[in-house]
Amino acid sequence: MALSLGLVPGSAHRLGSHWDGAGVNFAVYALNADRVELCLFDAAGHAELARLPLPGQEAGVWHGYLPEAEPGLVYGYRAYGPFLPHAGLRYNPNKLLFDPYARMLHGRYRAQPDYCDHLPGDPCRPDPRNNAAQAVKAIVYSPGFGRWAADDWTDDVRPAIPWCDTVIYELHVKGFSQRNAAIPQALRGTYAGLAHPASIDWLRWLGITTVELLPVAACADEGHLLQRGLVNYWGYNPLAFMAVESRYASDDDPVGEFKMMVKALHRAGIEVLLDVVYNHTAEGGVGGPSFNLRGLDNTSYYRMQGDGHYENWTGCGNTLHAAHPRCMQLILDAMRFWAEECHVDGFRFDLAPTIARMADGAFSGWSACLAAIQADPVLSRLKLIAEPWDMGPEGYRLGGFPPGWAEWNDRFRDTLRSFWLHRGVTRGEFARRLTGSSEIFERRGRRPWASVNFIAAHDGFDLHDLTSYAHKHNEANGEGNRDGHDHNLSCNGGIEGPTEDASVLALRGRLRRALMATLTLSQGTPMLLAGDELGHTQRGNNNAYCQDNETSWLDWSAPDDAFAAFTKRMLALRTLYPALRYANWFSAEAHGGYERADVDWRNAAGRPMTPAEWDAPGQGALIVEFGPEDTSDRCLVLVNADAQPTSFMLRPGRWLRVLDTADPEAGEALFQLQVEVPAHALWILIMSHEGRVTW
Repeated sequence: MALSLGLVPGSAHRLGSHWDGAGVNFAVYALNADRVELCLFDAAGHAELARLPLPGQEAGVWHGYLPEAEPGLVYGYRAYGPFLPHAGLRYNPNKLLFDPYARMLHGRYRAQPDYCDHLPGDPCRPDPRNNAAQAVKAIVYSPGFGRWAADDWTDDVRPAIPWCDTVIYELHVKGFSQRNAAIPQALRGTYAGLAHPASIDWLRWLGITTVELLPVAACADEGHLLQRGLVNYWGYNPLAFMAVESRYASDDDPVGEFKMMVKALHRAGIEVLLDVVYNHTAEGGVGGPSFNLRGLDNTSYYRMQGDGHYENWTGCGNTLHAAHPRCMQLILDAMRFWAEECHVDGFRFDLAPTIARMADGAFSGWSACLAAIQADPVLSRLKLIAEPWDMGPEGYRLGGFPPGWAEWNDRFRDTLRSFWLHRGVTRGEFARRLTGSSEIFERRGRRPWASVNFIAAHDGFDLHDLTSYAHKHNEANGEGNRDGHDHNLSCNGGIEGPTEDASVLALRGRLRRALMATLTLSQGTPMLLAGDELGHTQRGNNNAYCQDNETSWLDWSAPDDAFAAFTKRMLALRTLYPALRYANWFSAEAHGGYERADVDWRNAAGRPMTPAEWDAPGQGALIVEFGPEDTSDRCLVLVNADAQPTSFMLRPGRWLRVLDTADPEAGEALFQLQVEVPAHALWILIMSHEGRVTW
C-alpha cells in the first residue's frame, strides 16, 4: 500500500482506528505519555515501514489522521514517557503496543521473553530490546472488509426471549462442532460451524432458546502452558476486548464470520450471549508481557498497590480499574461493539464484582460502571448475567447485583449435588433452591429469573463425570493434579470412572436424570452445559481450561441418545406447564380469593411439613405442588432422594404421571391416593382432566 504518510491531527472522540473512505483516524489514550508514535508495518507484520508521531493530544488522547490509509493496514504504537515502576509508570518505547480498540489482530503471542518491559533481574530498568518483528499488532478493520463482506442487518430480528422462558446452553465455539461429522470439515470448530444447520437443528430440537459462548474475544496463551505444549482453551485471558478470536474463524475475517453466525442463530430464534472478561488482562503481574494497557497508561487501567505492583483480586496477576473513567469507557465501548456491531443479546461477566467496585475497592451494586451500564439505552436492554464472586475484599456477592441483572447461583449447584448425591442438605435448603432462592433474590424489584440455576458449567465436573468420579483427575494439565476444585460433591456410584457394572451404570443414570429434571423444573433460569445431554465425559478432569483436544470437544459419534431425549422432554414439559416456569415469586399462603396457595409443601404421608421436618438432616422425601392462580394446571412433584422406594400419599383427585425419572420410558399413568416412587427418583404429575391430551 503506497501512502503519502502525511499524518495530520485527527479526532480524539472515537478511540481506535476508523476508516471513513478516504483515510483512517487513529486515537489512543495515554495520559502520562510524552509522545506516542504510530508504527506502520508491511502486510506480513514483520517490516516496520514508518514511525509517525501522533500530532494531536486532547485530554490524554493522542490522535492523527492518515489520508489514503485503508482497511487491512497493520499498525502498532510506541509510547514514550517515564519508566518509574514504583510509581506505576512503565513507558518503554522499545516495546510495540497494539491498539486496545483493535477489531482484528495480527500474529499470536508465543511467550517471547522480549515482551517484558524491564530487564531480566532488574525491574527498575527498561528492557532495550525492540520486539516489533514478533509482537502482536492491530489491523485496521471496517465493516464489509474480508470474505464475509455482507454487513446488512436489515433482516435481523433479535429473538428477545422473555427471561421466564429462557433456557441457556453454555458452549465453547470450537468444542461444540469440532467432532461433528454432519458439518463440513473446513467449518468444524468455527463460528460457521455453530451457524451450520446441523448445529442449529440440534439446539432447536433440544429446546434451547439462548446460547452462552465461552470467551470469543482475542486471548493469549500463558507462557507456562506453551512450555507444556498446551493452550488456554477456555479463553479467559483477554488480549483485546473488541478483537474477535481468529482461532474460531474458517477464513481470514473472524469479525464478519462471527456476525454471520449471530444472524443465523437469530433466524432460528436463538439468542447469543457472550462470556466476557472485564476483570483482568493477559498482561498479568509485574514481569508479565506488555501488550498495550500497561505501556499506554498503567495507572489508569489497573488497580495498583503503593509500591507499583498490581492488586490481584482475580488470581491472574492484575485487576482492571473499572472505576476509572477511561477503563470504564473501554469496557462500555467493548460492550457496545458486541451489542451494536455484532448484535449479541447479552453478556455473562466473569468475576463480575471486579466491575462493581468503587474507587476505594469496595463492592457496590450501584458502582459507577454498573450504573453506566444500567443507564445506557442499548446495554440496559440486554440480558446481563453476573458471576457474583471474585478474590477481592468481601468478594462473594451472590444476590448483591441490582434489579435487571441475573446471577450464576452456585448455591443451587451445590445444594442439588449434595441433596441428590449425598442427602447432605435438608429438605428446607432443597426447597429454597427449587423456588428461585427467594431468600437471596426476592428483594429490590428482582424476580426468580435472576437466579441462573446450573448443575454443571465449563469450570468443574460435567454432569457425566459428576456421577462417575469421586475425585478429580487433572493429571493431563501438567500441574500434578493440584489445580481444580476439590469440593465437587460428586458421586461415582461405587466405582471410580468407566465401568461395565450394570447396577452402577443404572444408579448413575438415575442420578443424572434426577439432577437434570430438578434443574429444569426449578424456578429461575436453567443453564445447561453443552454436551451434558450427550453424555460427554472429560475423563474426570474438572479444570479442562487447557485441553484443546478430545477431552473438551463434544463427541457426536456415540451420543447418549436416551439421555438427550430425556433432556428434550424435560425442557418440553417446562414449556408445556407454566407452573414450572412461573415468572413471579410463589406464595405459600392463599391470596387474592384463591382457595389454594401458589406452592404447597408436604411430607411423604401427605401432611404439611413441620419445622423439625424441614431442618431434619438426611431426609430425601418431599411433595411439592405448584399451581399459581393464573396458571391452568397444578403440577405435583414427588421427590425421593432416598436409597429405597418411598410411598407417597396424594391429596384427593385423579393424578396423571407425566414423568418418572427412574423409568423415563414408563409413559403416562393415572394414580389416586397412594403411589410408590422408586429410589433416587422424581415424578411429575398433573391433575387429570377428562378428555384432555397432556403429552
